[in-house]
Amino acid sequence: MYHGSAGRLCSALRDVPALCVTSLRQQPHHSPVKRRALSPPVLGSLASFACCHNLVGWVGEIPAKTASGGGSATASTPASGTTGAVTRTASRTVCSMGNSTSRLYSALAKTLTSSPVLSQHEEYLQPTDHEHLDPKDLLEECQVALQDRPARPLREFVTLQNDSSSQTFRVMQWNILAQALGEGKDNFVKCPLEALKWEERKYLILEEILIYRPDVLCLQEVDHYFDTFQPILSRLGYQCTFLAKPWSPCLDVEHNNGPDGCALFFLQDRFQLVSSAKIRLSARSLKTNQVAIAEILQCNETGKLLCFAVTHLKARTGWERFRLAQGSDLLRNLESITQGAKIPLIVCGDFNAEPTEEVYKRFASSSLNLNSAYKVLSEDGESEPPYTTWKIRPSGEFCNTLDYIWYSQHALKVNSALGLPTEEQIGPNRLPSFNYPSDHLSLVSDFSFNEISTRLL
Repeated sequence: MYHGSAGRLCSALRDVPALCVTSLRQQPHHSPVKRRALSPPVLGSLASFACCHNLVGWVGEIPAKTASGGGSATASTPASGTTGAVTRTASRTVCSMGNSTSRLYSALAKTLTSSPVLSQHEEYLQPTDHEHLDPKDLLEECQVALQDRPARPLREFVTLQNDSSSQTFRVMQWNILAQALGEGKDNFVKCPLEALKWEERKYLILEEILIYRPDVLCLQEVDHYFDTFQPILSRLGYQCTFLAKPWSPCLDVEHNNGPDGCALFFLQDRFQLVSSAKIRLSARSLKTNQVAIAEILQCNETGKLLCFAVTHLKARTGWERFRLAQGSDLLRNLESITQGAKIPLIVCGDFNAEPTEEVYKRFASSSLNLNSAYKVLSEDGESEPPYTTWKIRPSGEFCNTLDYIWYSQHALKVNSALGLPTEEQIGPNRLPSFNYPSDHLSLVSDFSFNEISTRLL
C-alpha cells in the first residue's frame, strides 16, 4: 500500500483536467442511461491516495471512541472559527475504495502503530491541504462507473414555499447500509450479491449525495469513513465528524472495514463549527452501543446559530423501551447543548421506530418543540410517509417508516422535501438493488428561518 506511487497519486490528483457533466443519471426506473467515458478516474486516484493518507487518522480515533462516558457528551471547541443507449469508447478500470481483504479493527490498529513501513512514508501521512475537487467531475465519474446499472428512481421535490434567500439550507438524512452488514449479516434474500459489491455500490452512494448536494449531511452505518467519505467529502468542501459504535456488529464479519457509526458533514462555505459533542447513549444507567453527534454551527451569511445532531437507535422488535430510554437520553443532552432550545435544532436519524412507538411520541412532545419534516408530504400535513425502508429478509418482507428529520418548529420552517419513490419504482425485489445502494431511502429537506421567531438565534 505504501510505495513510491503515492507521490504520483498526489500529482494525478492535482493534474486532473476539468470535465463537464452532460446529464444526470437519475431517470425514471425504466429508462436506459447515456454517459460518456471519463479519463483519468478522479475518484479512483483520490481513493488510492486516501488509503495511504487516512489510515493513521483511523487509529487516532480509537481512544476518542472508547473513552466517552455513557449518556454524556464529549465536547470539543475548535481553536478558530438523460437518457439513451450507452456507447463505451474505451475500457476503464474502476479503482477500489477500501480493502477487499479482511481488515479487523484491532488488528489494523496494532499493525499501523507498530509497522516500520509507516516511518518510511511519513510525509504522505501528515495532514496537508489539497485542492478542492469539482463535484461535477466526481458526479460524472460516478455515472461512468455505473453505466451498466439501471438508472436510479426519479424523485422530485415537493415544494411548500419558495425561499431563495441565503438563509435557506439543505439537510440530507440517510442510513447508507454498512458494507460489512450488507454483504455479511443482513440477508437481503432478493438482492443479488453482485449489487452489494463495494466497488460499484460506493458510486451509487456518492452519486446520491452529489445530485442533491446537501449543506449538512447526516449518515448512519458508515463503515468506510476513513478510506472513502472523509477524504472525498472533505475535498468537496465538507468538514467531517465520525463516531463509531463501541461494539460495532461489523467487526463480527470476516471481511470488514472496521466499525460502523454515525457521521456528520457540513459545507464550510455555508457554516463554521462552534462546538462539537460526541455522545454515547445510555438506557437509564446502562451504557449502550448506540451513539450520536451534535454540533453547533454558525451560518456564515447571517451569523445565526444552529445545532445539528445525527443518531441511530437500537434496532429490532422487543427493544421499544430500550429505544425510548436512548431517545430520552439524547433529548436531555440536546436540551443542554441548545441551552434549553434557545439554539434551533435539527435531529436526523434512523430511529428504528415507527410513529406509533413511544420514542417517536417523546420527540414529538418534548420541550425542544420538535416537528418531523416529512409530514409535509402528507395530505393533512400531520402524517409520516408510509415507508422509509423496504426490504425482504428470510423472515419476511418489511416496509416501515423508521427515519426522520426533526426540526425546531418555532425557529425553522420546511420549504421543500424530496419525494419518495413509488412501489413500482422500488420494484418487486425491494431494497437494496442494482439501482439503489441501501435498504433505507435518503430524506432531503430544505429549511429556512422563521422570521417571526422571537427566540434567540
